[in-house]
Amino acid sequence: MNTPIFDNPQKARRGIHRIWHAGLHSCNGLRAGWTEKAFRLEAMLACVLLPLAFWVARGWVEAAVLCGAVVLVLVTELLNSAVEAAIDRIGPEWHALSKRAKDMGSAAVLLSLLFCAAVWAAALFQRFFG
Repeated sequence: MNTPIFDNPQKARRGIHRIWHAGLHSCNGLRAGWTEKAFRLEAMLACVLLPLAFWVARGWVEAAVLCGAVVLVLVTELLNSAVEAAIDRIGPEWHALSKRAKDMGSAAVLLSLLFCAAVWAAALFQRFFG
């Protein structure tokens, strides 16, 4: 039986070894995200909001929604940074499709921030005025 040849060493890994290396890549991604000013700001805000969610929430489902809204912002920011990095790798010249991709990534971050703010505003309103 022929052994498959892989161009990417990650594809040849199996089991716990593959999971370990995938985790290392994820940590590298978080470190790369930390170099982005917006991600650092949102991560620091998450350090405040995530514990606060358990105080504001009236149950585990509400806490999960509050935490999920915060994590969604971080995920969206990382994806936006990935799009920007990929576009920047292509070249420094201006192109309409590059602008469109970056604008759409930015819009995704905006929507996640608005969603997070709305979820938190509703929870805080219900906690203190409901």
